[in-house]
Amino acid sequence: MKKYLILFLLTAICFAPVKAQNQEGKEYKASLFGIESNGTTLNTRSIQKAIDYIHENGGGTLVFDVGRYRTGSIQLKSNVTIFLRDGAVLLGSTNPYDYDACEGWLALVYAKGAENIGLIGRGVVDGQGRETAYKFVDQIQKGLIKDDLGLDRPTARPTLLYLRECKDVTVTEVFFKNSAFWTTIFDQCKNLSIDKITVDSKNYWNNDGVDIVDCDGVKMTNSYIDASDDAICFKSHDPNAMCQNIEIRNCTARSSASGVKFGTVSRGGFKNIHLHNIKVFDTFRSAFTVQAVDGAQVENVTIDSLFSYNTGNVIYLRIGDRWSEGKPAYMKNISISNVYAEIPAGKPDAGYEYEGPVKFPPRNISPCGIVGMKDNDIVDVKLKNVTIVYPGGGNPNVAKAGATPADLDAIPEMEKSYPEFSQFNELPAWGFFIRHAKGVVFDNVTLTAQKSDYRPAIVLVDVKDSNFKKTKINEPGKKKDQYVIYKSTGIKK
Repeated sequence: MKKYLILFLLTAICFAPVKAQNQEGKEYKASLFGIESNGTTLNTRSIQKAIDYIHENGGGTLVFDVGRYRTGSIQLKSNVTIFLRDGAVLLGSTNPYDYDACEGWLALVYAKGAENIGLIGRGVVDGQGRETAYKFVDQIQKGLIKDDLGLDRPTARPTLLYLRECKDVTVTEVFFKNSAFWTTIFDQCKNLSIDKITVDSKNYWNNDGVDIVDCDGVKMTNSYIDASDDAICFKSHDPNAMCQNIEIRNCTARSSASGVKFGTVSRGGFKNIHLHNIKVFDTFRSAFTVQAVDGAQVENVTIDSLFSYNTGNVIYLRIGDRWSEGKPAYMKNISISNVYAEIPAGKPDAGYEYEGPVKFPPRNISPCGIVGMKDNDIVDVKLKNVTIVYPGGGNPNVAKAGATPADLDAIPEMEKSYPEFSQFNELPAWGFFIRHAKGVVFDNVTLTAQKSDYRPAIVLVDVKDSNFKKTKINEPGKKKDQYVIYKSTGIKK
């Protein structure tokens, strides 16, 4: 275990220099427009003037040298790139009223319908999120801002970067930190390149790291995400759109929610998405989860080389019917290969300022899940070269989940519930719980329990035409049947 944690510490991203230029224009220094770098002057209007000027004069790059540039919302426009040199900080105002909305989202930097835009350089975008969020709460308590959730956690808090319907976008090397809400959102964008970014945003609730929403043509590489909510998150807000043709490669994620997540909002779908060499650690929920609960169509999703350490769960695939509005979801052709994972006995995100919720009463460790719906199977899931090490030690005196026919029939469908691996509380397997699925193949899959567990490794309920012959199960103690197969046909083991 120690050698793998050291590996994470050594996974430092090597930053190659980025040229401060836009191919269609020239460079303009921020100081030319009277933009102050003292950290106190509010530069919103002067920065916007600079962007507008560059946009209106053929495009180019706005260069910020070393300094702290305080600002409210600024709108990025076509053919304009913002370049933050090493030591330059774009500093978000903490006043809630210094932010403008784009498509309902408050943002520090935003754009809609822009083309050939960029945010690059080794500088920092700092949202001062904790102080900003607290000021939003202050205005809620004074009755000046509406809190739809009623939790003093308004959804109308500013993100650091919101791009909507933009094309040919480059985001490179920037350090995004301390958002008051989700950190970066790319919404219905095309031809998006994200490389060598760092996200460190753990100072308030709901701080997703990178949200890719209904985008087409995305390549995200060599990035490090540490967030107090989902780290790398694909969403589909529009039932007539989807995330598709996306590659995520050589990225590391840490989260007090999930590492890589498809959903929870999943109206349109996810298609042709490929992830390679993904590391997830110290993460409360799943390392990798695909959730089709709002009518999403999910097809051709591949994750190759997933390394998961100290996470609450490794794999959770789920079809539900939360906000589907009559549109049936489906999930098929999911390939998960070359996985090594270790599940802890304790709370994996202990020490986060905003930890995931502590479960009461205490629970046994949950298995991985492949869980469709009755009459709506998850189809064609292949796991190849997968090793998962569990702590074992499941104790029926803590909370018992039986595996008799009556017990299995009593496990609720929960198709309208918020989808998480722990949503069923106790499950009767320590390795995998699979229900309402067809064409599941385990090829060189090894499941190890470090301590004896009262439960079997694998429970199958309403599973068809699936093959587990190349599965190895290790558990100390008395030999037992590691499979429970119920209402299932065509099972090879």
